[in-house]
Amino acid sequence: MNKITEVIDGETDGRAMRWQAHRTARHEELLKLARKAVHKLGPQVSMEDIASHAKTSKPVYYRYFGDKEGLRQALSAKVINDFRDRIIAAALAKDQELNSLHAMVTAYLELATNSPNLYYFVTGAQRSTDDESAGALNDFFDEASELISVRLLRLYDQNATAAALGFWPRAALGMVRAAGEQWLRQPDSNSKPSLETMAQEITNWLAYGIASTSETTNP
Repeated sequence: MNKITEVIDGETDGRAMRWQAHRTARHEELLKLARKAVHKLGPQVSMEDIASHAKTSKPVYYRYFGDKEGLRQALSAKVINDFRDRIIAAALAKDQELNSLHAMVTAYLELATNSPNLYYFVTGAQRSTDDESAGALNDFFDEASELISVRLLRLYDQNATAAALGFWPRAALGMVRAAGEQWLRQPDSNSKPSLETMAQEITNWLAYGIASTSETTNP
């Protein structure tokens, strides 16, 4: 290969790399703007409204994401990964088992409360096997389940049965989600538990069940 060819190939490769970097940056920017649109306008926001809020056009979003379902999958995967990072980090920051469970639950409720619209946009749709957000969600469930298993094993001095350690963590995640969503939908009133109270209640249910929660204390 002569020097002229090397220069041309180098320039071509450089342009391709710059174009790819531009597309990646634009992709992330469009996701960030879509996230803001969903947060402000609601989980049923249209592609047109998202594009308008981002001060661009629908064809731009279609070019990068294919259609609204493609955008939902990409945005859901990003939000789920953010959830996972913050919830797992909150749990790992605590050494004591109850404190760790409490930190996980509190982080989850805080994230859902910070943007109910975004939360319902991510969790409200059914997922197919080729949905990229399904993989992110399964990864999160696997990591959170493993963490709960370890905490339960320590909490009960390794007396938990294999069945409990195998099935309870996933069941616990389902309970946290169901209770959290019911609480999130409840209108504000004097009878609605505060976030701190709800996080403590759920932590107690995880650790002790509902029969003995009146006898437990804050972690």
